[in-house]
Amino acid sequence: MGTEQLNTAHILALDYGRARIGMAIADARTALARPLGTLDRINRNEDMRRLRELVRQHGVRQIVVGLPLRLDGTRGEMAEEAARFGQRVHKQLGLPVEMVDERLTSWEAERLLEEQQGRTIHAAPGKKKKKENEKTGVDAMAAALILKEYLDRQQTVQDAK
Repeated sequence: MGTEQLNTAHILALDYGRARIGMAIADARTALARPLGTLDRINRNEDMRRLRELVRQHGVRQIVVGLPLRLDGTRGEMAEEAARFGQRVHKQLGLPVEMVDERLTSWEAERLLEEQQGRTIHAAPGKKKKKENEKTGVDAMAAALILKEYLDRQQTVQDAK
């Protein structure tokens, strides 16, 4: 890992899920979001331990967690789970955590990956391993979209000042 990574504050986005957490990161100065991968869930303590290590490695100073609101803007069961997860991350890692509306980011991520790969992600049933790999790509891309939304909103606020 280069020293420039340690001297730069990063923002980490998390796309919370019951099986895995999609992750993306951005340098706070350049404001470019990039998918970082996924974290397969094990249990709360181990998940937090691995997130803490990732935060330390990447010099993360801010965390953004996707809030999966329903299309009408109300909170459902997954939104409540994601909010509790965000509170737990804040408490255990001691970093500011901001919740960001993530409606349609998984759908948008699938579309983007399909364009990049030139094929449909939901094709070829029965290819579980390949489908799982593509799903983890979708989770990381969804996290990058959540982070991009957050960064765009921050830029709009800065421009308004």
